[in-house]
Order: sequence, then structure tokens, then C-alpha cells
Amino acid sequence: MSGVSLPKAPVADDPCLAAIPVPAPTAAASARGGPALAGLVPFSSVDWPGQLAAVLFIAGCPWRCGYCHNAHLQRRHAAYAWPAVLDWLKTRAGLLDGVVFSGGEPLSEARLPELAAAVRGLGFKVGLHTAGIYPHRLAALLPQLDWVGLDIKADAAGHDALVGRPGGLARVQASLAQLPGAGVPFECRTTWDPARLSEPRLLALARSLAAQGVRHYAVQACRTGTAAVPGASLSAPAREALASWFETFCYREG
Repeated sequence: MSGVSLPKAPVADDPCLAAIPVPAPTAAASARGGPALAGLVPFSSVDWPGQLAAVLFIAGCPWRCGYCHNAHLQRRHAAYAWPAVLDWLKTRAGLLDGVVFSGGEPLSEARLPELAAAVRGLGFKVGLHTAGIYPHRLAALLPQLDWVGLDIKADAAGHDALVGRPGGLARVQASLAQLPGAGVPFECRTTWDPARLSEPRLLALARSLAAQGVRHYAVQACRTGTAAVPGASLSAPAREALASWFETFCYREG
């Protein structure tokens, strides 16, 4: 990996989990022509609500969000060999609930259905973090998914400026439209920077999501390094309104 650390997951208390070694990254992985698997968190309780999961990070993303925590995963590359990761996952059977594919943008990996099928074949549930950039690939993968976390970056007025690319909102809308009727649990979430999206605009965005069938929503405070962006604290009335529009609402300040 590029020397930049991925977000750290909470350490599980189970000594069996702690005792299993994680496969090491290797500089030769990119040369092997395998999937762009560039990061691994062995266990996390925050990347899939209610589940203990390993997180596999796929490198490659066409967007350039200014607050991206994993900017080193924007360029496509591999740091882990898939066969080694698959062998390691076999040692986690019975210890983890599932595996989350994150990124980067995991749907940038054309072989993701093959990877997901292999994970399911080991008995794990499969989760996905996506920004909705590739709606056709999402449609093809949905039958293999048990949960989706869909990032809603901004409203129509601010979307292109935030992601650094034009024309992406229609793709996100096409991805979102698939989810309410797919029979797959999903959460929408917005990383909130009040300098880019005012609180009233955030609330309008959230209300439109509720009208489109979104039942689970989270707002994540934007951070620079280890500190929250100044002013990135939702007001109490905003939190109350959001909680009333969704079956579950979570405000993630950490």
C-alpha cells in the first residue's frame, strides 16, 4: 500500500479474531493482473450496521471528492493477491458475519461479481459501499448482496463541484432507484460539510430521499485529518426532523 493508513476499525474482543494473522500486502500484486484489491480491515463493527465484517478495499474511483479519506485509493492498483485473501477469509468462517467491499469505488472492479460469489461460497454475507457511479454494474451485483451503503454526496446544485466531475448525479439517481424494490437492505448516507451544503439544503436532500423510499439514513460529519470541519454539527431541530422522516437515522460525529 502507498504508506497511507486506511481508517482503523474497532478492535474486537474475541481472542480468536485477534490470533489470526492478516495477509501481508505485496508489491508484486499489481503485476499479477488480479483484482485491484488495495486494502483490508480484518474486522469492523462500523462498516455494516449490526454486523461484524471484514472490509476489502478496491482501488479505483473516477471522482475526486475534496474530503475523501482514501484518496490513495483513487488510482487503480493492487496491494493484495486475491488467492491469499481468499485463503485468509477461510480462516474467518464462523467468526465474522460478512465481508464488505469498499473503496475507492468497488464497482470500478469489473470482476466484483466473481469476488462476491467466492465470498458467498465461503458462507459469508456480502455488503457493498458505493457512490452509485456504475448503476448497471450495481444492478448485476444486487442478487449477490445482503446490504448496500449508498453515498449521497450532495444535492443537484452542489454535486458536480463536490465530486470534481460533471454529469454524475444521473448515475447516482439511477442507482438509488434500484434499491427500494430490490429486496436488499440498504442505507443512504451523506458526509456533511456545511461549507459545501448548508443545513437547510441537507434537510431538503434528506426529505427527497425519504420520498424516494429511503428508510435508513445517516449523516457523517466531514473531517479533515482527525478533526471535524468547523461548524459541522447538526442542530438539534435538524436531528429531530431527520429522525422523524426515517425508520432509522444516525448522526455520526466520530
